[in-house]
Amino acid sequence: MRIRSGLWRVAELPTTRAGVERAFSYFTAGVRLGTVAQMVPAVQLGAARSPHEAGYLACWGAAALAAVAVSVVTLVRRRPPGTVVSVLDFGLACALLVLGPLVLAPWDRFGTWTAFQPGYALSVIITAGGVRGLGVWAGSLLAVSVCYVVYLGGDVGSEMTSTAVGNVMTYVVYALVARMFFGYTRRIARDADASRARAAELARREEERRAQVMMHNGVAVMRLLTEQGDDVSRAGLVGQAEVELRRMRSYLRGGDGHGDGDGHGDGDAYASDAEGPSVGLVPMVRRVCDRFADLNVVASLDLCTGVRIPAAQAEALERALGSLLLNVRVHARAHEVVVHLDDQECERGGWTLTVHDDGVGFEPASVTAGVGLREVVVGELRRRGLGVGIVSAVGEGTTVTVRSRPGPEADPPGPARPTVRAAFAHPTVGAAFADAP
Repeated sequence: MRIRSGLWRVAELPTTRAGVERAFSYFTAGVRLGTVAQMVPAVQLGAARSPHEAGYLACWGAAALAAVAVSVVTLVRRRPPGTVVSVLDFGLACALLVLGPLVLAPWDRFGTWTAFQPGYALSVIITAGGVRGLGVWAGSLLAVSVCYVVYLGGDVGSEMTSTAVGNVMTYVVYALVARMFFGYTRRIARDADASRARAAELARREEERRAQVMMHNGVAVMRLLTEQGDDVSRAGLVGQAEVELRRMRSYLRGGDGHGDGDGHGDGDAYASDAEGPSVGLVPMVRRVCDRFADLNVVASLDLCTGVRIPAAQAEALERALGSLLLNVRVHARAHEVVVHLDDQECERGGWTLTVHDDGVGFEPASVTAGVGLREVVVGELRRRGLGVGIVSAVGEGTTVTVRSRPGPEADPPGPARPTVRAAFAHPTVGAAFADAP
């Protein structure tokens, strides 16, 4: 029968503070029970050679019982002994060392497990390295060292002096190593927990940002549908609402927001191109412009016919262009919008998309960027490696430029810098985004 108990699956323990403490409990139990295993074979001989057999057996039984009890407690509690247990443990180790000369013959105090007291004290020192209080740990170590000197007494020959000194140094060195081991491992666990918490928070923020990007335009369109308007503008809004509805539905179903995957409407433009590495730039821009037939959009796109861009860039660019035209519809009071693709870099695969309206314009320093401008336009495009620039003046309209920068000149993907956000903040492009939740 397959054993499913997780007691011995140390390698599968989580790298958390709780997991580390549980691993320490296994380590403590292993050291203490291993000490008992070494004590058992010599107990009969030790009792026979002891000047006080009953006293020897009592000391041996106390050490074995304490080792087993500490092992059981640590395994049940899933963490190493606390301060109280460690103090009692050190106290027993000191008592055994002090009583050692009474129950051991002088020639049995070195080199055999008949004299179990030094080995037992060493196991306590090693497993007590996890005591939280530095003062308790240091004081207990000093007490054990003093008691070991008492254990040696005055019967140690000169030839054993080096061994005795070496044993004392072993106590100190093992104590320091165990202390560093426990402390460093706990710090690793704390850092791992903090890193996981940070990663979870960043993932939450990223999902929140993604939700804002995916749903922002749809919220703005639904708000506009509740307002009065002529039949032409409302027909355009209904078409735009259908596109955004498919995109939001895809996102809520766990997709990438490109469409609902049913092969209808704009969603299948990306579905069909998802198999390939790129999307046609001109058809995508023309498709967005067609959604805003109520605006006087002049689209000059022929210069970059045949240019294809990565699907991720195309999806971000489509959403950003729709956001810009949506805000022109609402706030710019423009008579004409020119959407132009520049051919200066098309031969090298580069391109420049310019969106200019002759509306009211803005003063960049007077307003703060809303969610739409900050995330849907600037943030998303820059995350996709595209350069974004906005120029405007009050009464002179607004020009938004989106530029690919192939090679080393490309803007690195990532969120827009704060200075860029501030420079791009204006009512013509950003006010509607600020109004939406």
